[in-house]
Amino acid sequence: MSQADPQQQPPVEAEPVQDGPVVELPLLELRDGLSEVVDTDPALTEVIEAFRAGTGSVAVDAERASGYRYSHRAYLVQLRREGSGSALVDPIPFGDLSALGDAIVDAEWIIHAANQDLACLAEVGMVPRKVFDTELAGRLLGYPKVGLASLVSEVLGYRMRKEHSAADWSTRPLPAPWLVYAALDVEMLIELRDAIEAELRREGKWEWAEQEFAAILSAPPREPKPDPWRRTSGMHRVRNRRSLAVVRALWEARDQIASSADISPGRILPDAAIVEAAAAMPTDRDTLQKLTAFKGRGAHRHMRTWWEAIDHARRLPDTELPKQGPRYDGPPPARAWADRDPDAAARLSAARTAVSEIAEAHRLPTENLLSPDTIRRLAWTPPADADLTAVSTFLRDHHARDWQIALTAPVLTDAIATEPATNLD
Repeated sequence: MSQADPQQQPPVEAEPVQDGPVVELPLLELRDGLSEVVDTDPALTEVIEAFRAGTGSVAVDAERASGYRYSHRAYLVQLRREGSGSALVDPIPFGDLSALGDAIVDAEWIIHAANQDLACLAEVGMVPRKVFDTELAGRLLGYPKVGLASLVSEVLGYRMRKEHSAADWSTRPLPAPWLVYAALDVEMLIELRDAIEAELRREGKWEWAEQEFAAILSAPPREPKPDPWRRTSGMHRVRNRRSLAVVRALWEARDQIASSADISPGRILPDAAIVEAAAAMPTDRDTLQKLTAFKGRGAHRHMRTWWEAIDHARRLPDTELPKQGPRYDGPPPARAWADRDPDAAARLSAARTAVSEIAEAHRLPTENLLSPDTIRRLAWTPPADADLTAVSTFLRDHHARDWQIALTAPVLTDAIATEPATNLD
């Protein structure tokens, strides 16, 4: 794309504003035009030197092929820095971008929704020492919508393109309109970061944000959830343990195929097909093939595998069938508390109410003030000596930050001291 004409006015779109006049928002455009995709060693060396010589924070983004590929690898890395301009780097030809990461490692990395991108960036050798997460900052400030486009619109007054957010970024070559969309994701991240920091400081939330950003980098890798097959959509239709065994067998067979081919599992066999087979419990391969969800070309391609998985599940002894309910690492579902432990249910209700009131007073989402899981664990198994010190220690042991403990520990101490339900009139 050629250099943008500074005299040319960007197109505008009218956006209605509640209880106010119509506001004209200019469409965000690339200030420096679209740069070439970096996919050769000489081009990468040039970008590394340019970003090493730049100043200030670095805007960083990555595009994955979620919904198309099994892996969560980055298929495009976008960067922008003052004095360096913007760069679009294709990580696939290189595999390792640690030299680029090292060139900017001492700078603050501005990432929108950092938890989504840090893993795929680390996979190519790009690991920051300091981050500023614009999405998380938006949550701390109480913005009702914290997507990048929403924040750019609300804070900076520009409308962003959204049409390629679900594109298959593993496509090669990447179409020019997609590249423009990707480059725009870092176009104003630096300006957005500065405006949001100013707002955080005005509201007395800057130290909160600093603690949250540090926690992102220090968080341990997420452990795989037990029984991932239980997240199959439509599981509520599966009524018995034998049918659950069919779901598990089909899910695991599909996962193996998807992993080997690096294709999204849903494109191999949709969840609806797994649940339909589990509900129908076909007795032979011909019956399986007649099920509606198995008539598609994708399902037919691996029909032998699907039938073998079902047949194996049908023959399992009862002792090897999965349990009806999922395994819980922690308290049982809160809906069961009133019957199992009324006192814990009373503590949970009081704790949730107290934390919700503080969150509302500070214009915070409740889950950003304190993890709902931490609240449940505290209410289910409170410390033996439930004083302020013990509650604060409990929260810290469950990864709460200092600012969260300062706000919530006093009210939670009172909440878990709620008079037992058995003694209530």
